[in-house]
Amino acid sequence: MNSNRNNNSQRGQYFFVVRELVSRELKRKYSRSKLGVVWSVLNPLLSMAVISMIFSAIFNRSIENFPIYYLTGYICWNLFTTASNTAMTSLVDNKVLLLQVKLPKVIFPIARVYTAFVNFLYSLIAYVIMLIVFQVKPDFHMVLFPVIIALLVVFTMGVSYILTIAFAFFGDIQHLYSVLLTLWMYLSALFYPVDVLPNVVQRIILENPIYNYVASARECMMYGSFPTIDQWIRMVVWAAAVYGIGWLCFKTKSFRKYSR
Repeated sequence: MNSNRNNNSQRGQYFFVVRELVSRELKRKYSRSKLGVVWSVLNPLLSMAVISMIFSAIFNRSIENFPIYYLTGYICWNLFTTASNTAMTSLVDNKVLLLQVKLPKVIFPIARVYTAFVNFLYSLIAYVIMLIVFQVKPDFHMVLFPVIIALLVVFTMGVSYILTIAFAFFGDIQHLYSVLLTLWMYLSALFYPVDVLPNVVQRIILENPIYNYVASARECMMYGSFPTIDQWIRMVVWAAAVYGIGWLCFKTKSFRKYSR
């Protein structure tokens, strides 16, 4: 009984620490901005406007409602990249705190991913506004969107664990990852239709985990349909496998790097 109470108390303390770290990250991110978190709403809108002006004339015939097509992909992609990029340096950035205070190391990457998720929630304001502006009718399939995002967050957490450990031992991974993200973005079909590509390239994109989350989000939000069984299998398998590998790497390697 006392053991359960202690565990619950400890979890409550850890949750408080995560919340404080998230609050600190948000304040630091917008410390010199007069608009603050409003930028989390404006950024997807401005990005959508720019990309739509450049590509809508090219893909307008092959992609129905191009601005929403792009925006759906953008907010998913931005959640993944922001979370994984910021989580990567979480242990190094908090090294002093780590060595002085008895806290689980896992709290720090979790806090960074959670911060990115909070920003994502703000960006949903812009997304909902655009759904209304472009007359995308509400549909019961939209209830699947949170499930898809939850799987994406699990996948992102796994990638973040791996990157956090990799960066702690090999700082150059940050630069290599930025190059990889550029290639990854173009293979995620954020602003072009997959069916215009050669079959070989289509197969590569279909196996891309991020594309599956993006395509599934479009299915339920834009087209009023369920993602295919294959898409669900890929999303679940990628999320479970990458999270499991990431957690194993983090659990076994973080102790060696930052043991007290």
